Amino acid sequence: MIFAALFLILFSHSAQTVSSSPAASSKIYLPLVTNNSTNGPTLGGCPMFPANNVWNARVDSLPVDSHSATYINFIGASTTLHPDFGSAYWAGGPIGIPYATVPSTQTAVAINYIEFGSESDPGPFPIPPTAPVEYGGDHHVLIVQRGACYLYELYHAALLPNASWNAGSGAKYNLNSNALRPAGWTSADAAGLPMLPGLARYDEVAAGEIRHAIRFTVRDTNGTYIWPARHLTGCDPANCATAPPMGQRFRLKSSFNISTFSRDTQVILTAFKRYGIIIADNGSDWYIGGAPDARWDDGTLVDEFNLVHGSDFEAVDESSLMLDPNSGQVK
Repeated sequence: MIFAALFLILFSHSAQTVSSSPAASSKIYLPLVTNNSTNGPTLGGCPMFPANNVWNARVDSLPVDSHSATYINFIGASTTLHPDFGSAYWAGGPIGIPYATVPSTQTAVAINYIEFGSESDPGPFPIPPTAPVEYGGDHHVLIVQRGACYLYELYHAALLPNASWNAGSGAKYNLNSNALRPAGWTSADAAGLPMLPGLARYDEVAAGEIRHAIRFTVRDTNGTYIWPARHLTGCDPANCATAPPMGQRFRLKSSFNISTFSRDTQVILTAFKRYGIIIADNGSDWYIGGAPDARWDDGTLVDEFNLVHGSDFEAVDESSLMLDPNSGQVK
């Protein structure tokens, strides 16, 4: 989904090299993520979409959405944030959504869609059998192909004996393009958005700045989606009038004092103020998405996120940024 050196785990598969987000027990790290004030965040030598992409756009000066109070109250004004990532293992697996990079020579393999094939990009995808799979129910796989600069994401991924993959859905993104998915299509996330550009990554925190929005979840949405999201989920009839849409963006209020927080948490909270957070999926309210990494301080993350409440946020009207409804490029 982020100091003197920026690192990643090294894995080997035959003659191929796979670089992956550090797990709790990892010991070997390699350079991976950098931030460039002109060109935006990069990973594995590839942009995390162009600098003028909506994920990389600041929203701290945009107007407050007219439904802000309704949305905040629905999600939970008194509910606190929770980091859905960390360094520890929970119920047998790492906390967060892992990712990896592969070389341009990585062998592409078949992807067999078993749930949402009609809204998925056809394979083959260059996903090795050593690719890290998210622990838990969603089993996401996120892969950046270095050199070619394509992002491949799977939902409900399962490795097959012949090294191909089963998946519920899958998406392929050109990281040098602002193109969105077809209207109405899902992705590996319910909102039809890419996942990796919206993860909190320790490399960025260690570097001192996150320059993009972060994905988060809410228990229900209102059965619609707004730009830049491309896909909706149904709503409980009792919630349709007050829940926010998929793709709704929020930001931490400028008045919220972050000076008493730890250095790492201040980096994250500053990103919440500048770039905001985007509803990307249904799940627990105010759960913030990130990648597992041995360097996260779980106790500090949980304790300090517990000091931030829903009422400290406001919904943002980012419609003025939209240049084209089928593009993530901002004006």
